[in-house]
Amino acid sequence: MNYRKDKYGNQLSILGFGCMRFQNNMGKVDLAKAEKQVMTAIESGVNYFDTAYIYPGNESALGEILEKNNARDKVYIATKLPHYLIKSRDALDRLFNEELKRLRTDHVDYYLMHMLTDTATWERLKGLGIEQWIADKKKSGAIRQIGFSYHGNSDMFCKLVDAYDWEFCMIQYNYMDENTQAGRKGLNYAHSKGLPVMIMEPLRGGKLVNLLPEDAKRIFNEYKIKRTPAQWAFRWLWNQPEVTVVLSGMNSDEMVEDNIKTASEVQVGEFTQDDEAMLRQVANAINSKMKVGCTGCGYCMPCPKNVDIPGTFSAYNRVFAENKLRALKEYFMCTTLRTNSTAASNCVGCGKCEKHCPQNIEIRKQLKNAQKELEGPIYKIARKAASWFVKF
Repeated sequence: MNYRKDKYGNQLSILGFGCMRFQNNMGKVDLAKAEKQVMTAIESGVNYFDTAYIYPGNESALGEILEKNNARDKVYIATKLPHYLIKSRDALDRLFNEELKRLRTDHVDYYLMHMLTDTATWERLKGLGIEQWIADKKKSGAIRQIGFSYHGNSDMFCKLVDAYDWEFCMIQYNYMDENTQAGRKGLNYAHSKGLPVMIMEPLRGGKLVNLLPEDAKRIFNEYKIKRTPAQWAFRWLWNQPEVTVVLSGMNSDEMVEDNIKTASEVQVGEFTQDDEAMLRQVANAINSKMKVGCTGCGYCMPCPKNVDIPGTFSAYNRVFAENKLRALKEYFMCTTLRTNSTAASNCVGCGKCEKHCPQNIEIRKQLKNAQKELEGPIYKIARKAASWFVKF
């Protein structure tokens, strides 16, 4: 395993375990599978584990696994304050103490303001006493380092970097988002200020592996160096010394093993001009097919009308990136074969989802577009039949 240092010289594994995508079984974290994968990662040198208050069951699952295996002192835990739920100073303590209880620990190594959107939001938190609260927690040792996660443009990101004496930050960054989100500009700016930068969405929620158009697959397959799309995406990130840790939402044994292998082999500066040119070709091929830039993070959920927003956009993108018949089958199975339909046509345009989307997607507009593409006459007939079937 390769390591890079944080602001204080701590050695962090360049591969971080993103716990948001732990495998689920009937709506609950599959603890047995998660434990196996987490412990394989730890035994292989992974020491950075990222979770959050709002990830269902994640903090509790991670805490239970680490306690059961006496592994808490072998890892660094990163979790996040849902500042959008905070209305008072008392709420800060209440939610933080709940996180400690879930994680079965007395401290958080890396604590983030979750999805800090702009300086105005930070000013609101300052008005609630967040700066003194952080100082108190750091003095007591309950928080070791403080940072923030961010989705948005590079200019606002740079302003947030300068808004407080942060010790690290987290951004969405991958070869598709080099010039969007915080982008390379934000990465370099944070690095110039001495901040370690943790990377989320390196595969755009798996889209850079599971939703590649045929043209992109062909470019990878024909290239002189044979690597998987995931290996190329991770190596592109780790090629940059400004990147400290790359999170991967690992939820299979194969994924854990493959990522560990890549993280143990990669070297800064290994990319050639040909490698960069190849990935630009891949990015162009993906952009030519992608309709909605959804990463499947699920922050838009739950929908008051039960629309499966990430599932709908996944199927909608598949229509153009892969095979339309396969996409329609996926959409039908995911939206109709259940007691309560989760179809895009359930949307009433309330806009609640858009307030929480890190990608700033016009969800209501795109759901209408998806509905037109996915819910044709055959779908409507099949949906009616399915609604009758599931009653009996």
